[in-house]
Amino acid sequence: MNDRILRIALPLLMLVLVVLAWDLAVRLYAIPPYVLPGPGLVLATLNADAGLLWQSLLVTFTITFEGFMLAAVGGIVLAVAFNQWRLVEYSFYPYAVILQVTPIVAVAPLLLIYLPQPLAVLACAWIVAFFPVLANTTLGLNSVDHNLIALFDLYKASRWQVLWNLKLPAALPQMLAGLRIAGGLSLIGAVVAEIAAGSAGAGSGLAYRIAESGYRLNIPRMFAALLLLSLAGVAIFFALSALSYLALRRWHESAVRRER
Repeated sequence: MNDRILRIALPLLMLVLVVLAWDLAVRLYAIPPYVLPGPGLVLATLNADAGLLWQSLLVTFTITFEGFMLAAVGGIVLAVAFNQWRLVEYSFYPYAVILQVTPIVAVAPLLLIYLPQPLAVLACAWIVAFFPVLANTTLGLNSVDHNLIALFDLYKASRWQVLWNLKLPAALPQMLAGLRIAGGLSLIGAVVAEIAAGSAGAGSGLAYRIAESGYRLNIPRMFAALLLLSLAGVAIFFALSALSYLALRRWHESAVRRER
């Protein structure tokens, strides 16, 4: 119980100290709001512009969720195909790597040329989130204990029985780890694409509001939008962590130890 209390109390304490230091520095050095707004002004701006900012957050969050779901389904399905048919893996895995290592900052402007703005932002969110799901799930499926596979072969299990009853359950921890990574990356991909769209004068998401506020030197609104983006990222991480815990808590060591 003490360990759990410390896990919650220490991050909150650090957050309070950072906010107090921020507020003290702004007051002590009389820093103007267009350079660094204080935390009180950021919260006041968040309240004053709540309608606009929350609507933009909904747009960004919707695209993030759609990109994440496409990456999750596509990554898991393709990983299963890689595991079942080596020719498919040899044919497509190098292109998945190329897709991952190409900077999304360079890809986003090109996608905005050839695709409608909402579809281009969705494609960026999918591109960034896709590879972690694919790589982790492929690793999990390929790392099943060969003795267990031999046992299934001994009982004349079919390929699909081995996949459904052995490989997918064994790969679940790696699969969920990939999904946790993909959740945050899908938000990053959506933000990068929205900023690129904002440079072209289009967009309605939260990252577009950040770019727009920067052009207008509305720095308090920039900080308020950034605060909402950070909270959205934290919410995504904790939601996926909770999903992972619920799926693994009864049998996997990584979740069992957290209960002790």
